[in-house]
Amino acid sequence: MASKLLRAVVLGPPGSGKGTVCERIARSFGLQHLSSGQFLRESLGGGGGESRSRGGSHRAPGVPEQPWLLDVWLHPCSFPASHSHFCAAACPGFPRTLGQAKALDGICELDLVISLNIPFETLKDRLSARWVHPASGRVYNMDFNPPHTQGVDDLTGEPLVQREEDKPEAVAARLRKYKDAAKPVIELYKSRGILYSFSGTETNKIWPYVYSLLSSRIPPILPDEEH
Repeated sequence: MASKLLRAVVLGPPGSGKGTVCERIARSFGLQHLSSGQFLRESLGGGGGESRSRGGSHRAPGVPEQPWLLDVWLHPCSFPASHSHFCAAACPGFPRTLGQAKALDGICELDLVISLNIPFETLKDRLSARWVHPASGRVYNMDFNPPHTQGVDDLTGEPLVQREEDKPEAVAARLRKYKDAAKPVIELYKSRGILYSFSGTETNKIWPYVYSLLSSRIPPILPDEEH
């Protein structure tokens, strides 16, 4: 029933727009978008419903390297279901370590890896501008998605807070940690000839190149201008 099976992951540092790119890939090419958070919630009894909120989403913990959990996340790679093409796209960025990449090798062979390269100063500013409503998890960005009234949640009027992980010094540490962990992963896929890197400061400017790459592999179902 499947004419081709396409397996890909989207890598990038925190705040690089991996989720947005994966959603656009799914919409433009009719591919299945699998997120590590989604499968963790389903496999651990959290339900399969979307946890998205205004301006962001609840983040699941990083995917550990235990084989059983990798198998839970990747089990659709074994069959195409009703899709003529299949995309296993990990958000927020899987595999994160060389150990995870090697474990992934034993379960699912990737066709391509998309790496998003965003300047760290841009990411630092973007992530440091995030504030949340603790009770609901709604996320706001003071630069491009601010609340209607500064400092308070749109729906409840309750105060917003900045998470420890989003404070400037913590963001810098997270980005350094990502860079150290991701380097061998990126080198691995580069050596296999399946790594495609895209650089820029905005998802809208990077997206046309991602769209062009995938269009050379599989036919789109939506024209690029619809984004």
